[in-house]
Amino acid sequence: MRSIKTTSGAEIVLDGDLLAVLEALYHEVTAKKELERSFEDMNREINHLINQLTEDERKAYLAESLFLNQVKYENDKLEAYLRKLGKSAE
Repeated sequence: MRSIKTTSGAEIVLDGDLLAVLEALYHEVTAKKELERSFEDMNREINHLINQLTEDERKAYLAESLFLNQVKYENDKLEAYLRKLGKSAE
């Protein structure tokens, strides 16, 4: 199975699991900088990883990212709606 590396050399196995990439980003950028990272730090690391992907890998990871973001968006909307219903029931 193919892998890519972060700027610090940590290996990420490309098995189609977006959460593995997100976990690596968290450890390599956020945790290493003890939460003192910037948008630019994260953006630089993300672009470093993207530049190592093939076109097909980019498409697959984008599709998974959009799917997960859509689920998160729907869950946030539902949570807000349920909170509103809860307040009106009081």
